[in-house]
Amino acid sequence: MSGGRDAPRSPREPWGGVRPFSIKTKLGALVVISVLITTGLSMIAVHTQTEIRFITVFSMIATLLITQFVAHSLTAPLDEMNTVARSISHGDYTRRVRENRRDELGDLAQTINVMADELEAQDQQRKELVANVSHELRTPIAGLRAVLENVVDGVAEPDTETMRTALKQTERLGRLVETLLDLSRLDSGVVPLRRRRFEVWPYLSGVLKEANMVVSARRGLATGSGTHTRTDVHLHLDVSPPELTAHADPERIHQVVANLIDNAVKHSPPHGRVTVKARRGPQETLELEVLDEGPGIPKSEWHRVFERFNRGSVSRPHGPGSDGGTGLGLAIARWAVDLHGGRIRVAESERGCRILVTLPGDSSGTKLT
Repeated sequence: MSGGRDAPRSPREPWGGVRPFSIKTKLGALVVISVLITTGLSMIAVHTQTEIRFITVFSMIATLLITQFVAHSLTAPLDEMNTVARSISHGDYTRRVRENRRDELGDLAQTINVMADELEAQDQQRKELVANVSHELRTPIAGLRAVLENVVDGVAEPDTETMRTALKQTERLGRLVETLLDLSRLDSGVVPLRRRRFEVWPYLSGVLKEANMVVSARRGLATGSGTHTRTDVHLHLDVSPPELTAHADPERIHQVVANLIDNAVKHSPPHGRVTVKARRGPQETLELEVLDEGPGIPKSEWHRVFERFNRGSVSRPHGPGSDGGTGLGLAIARWAVDLHGGRIRVAESERGCRILVTLPGDSSGTKLT
């Protein structure tokens, strides 16, 4: 179960299937106690020569008090469960039932809490998925718009290379739409990875070229989060060795690198430099690194930078045309890295912010070259 709770337990029942604290045991004890009270009061009446009517009244009062106590202990948790179930039916998955009983009602409370955990997790996955895909759709749309506006304004010629870049953005947009429409996989939180082997240098060169095409858009272009309009930041690529290859899903890695570049550019100083590095790591892993020259991230916030909607302590990005974004870019990058079974983290750096991504090697045994 994906809620952090264990499934309801089924321990071996003592006493021939009757648990000491079960409802059956409590009701049986109620009957036995009532009989014992009545019998005891009757014996007292015989020895003290008390009228039987007084003994009957005392017996009834004692039995009613005990019955009321037992009934309240059974109905109170049912009322609480009813309140929690009603809240869940209205979409509030934060309510939980107290699990402080060792009878059948305690098992029912645990089952309701597990159900609430599952529903809350699924609802959170759905919201994250919609937010992630919506955020990612803006990037190719903004890039395509930048290319077309440059052509229309005469800034760029409609040559083969420019049209090829626009075609790549259109194809990426189509793939994102297909992902959005694949509801069966998305609702279950399962996004398949289409791993293949590719050369890192030309692949990252293409990612940086697409980023530069978006940067070249006019300053007033409303691109939304995930893109930027700064033209004063230089993007630098460093791949060693140059023939380095990787085995991963190119589309998901594109999400990682593009969002990391976007975040680095937004927080770079005027005329700053953003460096993208690729190296062969230990145990045939692939290490990707994005380094900027901005103010960096305080160590106290390193564990929070990949949370959704977290924008960090640097409330205002540097440079004209930069905006704070929605705080989803790094969360999407972590999501894509997690799909590969890799790791993304903030690393030590003398200057600026350094994000390090580690991707596992080829599971089939093919080594990174």
